Amino acid sequence: MNNKSLERALITLAAMLVIAGCYRVTDKIEPRISYQVQDQYFTNLRSPFSPLSDAEKSYDWGREMIIADAFAKDLDLYRAVSTYKRAEILIGESSMMRKTQIQYGILFCYFLGKHYDDAVECVNKSSLANVDKSFPAYHDLLLILYECYHEMSCEEKEECIYQLILKDFPETAEKLKISRTLRAGDLDQIGAISGGVNHLPYLDSMLDRYNSEKKSVAKAQTFNALLPGAGYLYLGQKKSALTAFLLNGLFIAAAYEFFHHRHVAAGIITTSFEAGWYFGGIYGAGEEAKYFNEKAYERNASRTLHEHNLFPVLMMLYAF
Repeated sequence: MNNKSLERALITLAAMLVIAGCYRVTDKIEPRISYQVQDQYFTNLRSPFSPLSDAEKSYDWGREMIIADAFAKDLDLYRAVSTYKRAEILIGESSMMRKTQIQYGILFCYFLGKHYDDAVECVNKSSLANVDKSFPAYHDLLLILYECYHEMSCEEKEECIYQLILKDFPETAEKLKISRTLRAGDLDQIGAISGGVNHLPYLDSMLDRYNSEKKSVAKAQTFNALLPGAGYLYLGQKKSALTAFLLNGLFIAAAYEFFHHRHVAAGIITTSFEAGWYFGGIYGAGEEAKYFNEKAYERNASRTLHEHNLFPVLMMLYAF
């Protein structure tokens, strides 16, 4: 290779690396963390409401409530909701306290079933919308609404409920603050909370575990820019690495042969295909690194959230 050819090759490589920089994937993770609650968790929690009296049990609505509670305790949520609704119809306006209790039972079932829209609608269309701190399950009601708005991405309403919790239940609000930060994957804020006045070693441990597992998005892209497939190999994806290497190699070899035999049009077309594979591979390696990090974070954050009861559902004080 003469000096002019070497110069062209270096210029081409530099240009490709510059273009590759335009395909940089952000390091910011966007985790999606959900909770898993064992059935027996709720069997260890008592009801916030007083038991039905013998007189109340004799009414049709009272008998329906007893059946609905039994379904709910078995987490047979569909039949529990149906039976609670029958009890709500039968009770009418004879006992507003018990009627509100029934409505809360419906709400709780919707929440456990992750029907967040139905849960919010249940509150808005019932007397639950007007309860205050005197309501026995007020703490849990606020937690349910907070989680519903969080899952529905209603940030303003979520913040309004958070402010109510902060006012009446500051300890719960502090746990929600940690929970919200962990679930959002805000690493800087997690570090700030961990290193604050109330040092939380378990957050340090979680960050250490995550940092030991995470991969560099920049490295994955750089490796793939220097040698197609190397970025995927860095992530442990051997099949993708081999596929990327072979495809790029074949297209480069084909383009070289076309140009070498002066088939310029075919060489240009082949080179354009290769450019797509090459730059697509760089971007793909970055996306795969980001996905890898998100999954690593989700595993570690979920473990911390479960172990320290930081999911709103695990902060609840009562059950059926």
